[in-house]
Amino acid sequence: MIWLVLACAGGPPVEPLPALGEVPAFTLTDTTGAAVTTESLRGKVWVADFIFTSCPDVCPVLSAHMAEVQTHYAANDAVRLVSFSVDPGTDTPPVLAAYGARFGADPARWHFLTGSIETVKPVVVEGFRMMLERIESPTVPATVLHGERFVVVDRGGRIRAYPDPKEPGKAEIYAAVDALLAEP
Repeated sequence: MIWLVLACAGGPPVEPLPALGEVPAFTLTDTTGAAVTTESLRGKVWVADFIFTSCPDVCPVLSAHMAEVQTHYAANDAVRLVSFSVDPGTDTPPVLAAYGARFGADPARWHFLTGSIETVKPVVVEGFRMMLERIESPTVPATVLHGERFVVVDRGGRIRAYPDPKEPGKAEIYAAVDALLAEP
């Protein structure tokens, strides 16, 4: 009898994603100059990443992957994308707007956020548990070391997954977002 229930339900029950932490309260600025807060994202499932616009290597790759996620969920208004600048001294709202345009970002659904480093760093490091370190040297240009995973956040502001954005097919990302969309 249980096999009949499982077959009708489409397979075995899926374990809910664990709660891995709470996104701390923040107020940051988006590409239009508007404030985006944890509260303004409440009620949405969102995928976060951490980039800087002058990054020569991994950030454009992360943003291209985020653009794929945007396309995948284009018809679902319950999903948002949030890219946190890890070089907020350089990444002003107009700079982030130009960067987002390179990847076809829909500003109503994909937020590029900036603020002071004193505001951004605790959110990234303590809140999302991602690395963020600016390395300066007299012999080479400054760079920013930062986490390269995406973070999937539920409607209540809880971190639920750290999928690898470079995974082929984005199955891990889509599975996490879909699981959270299905939660009551």
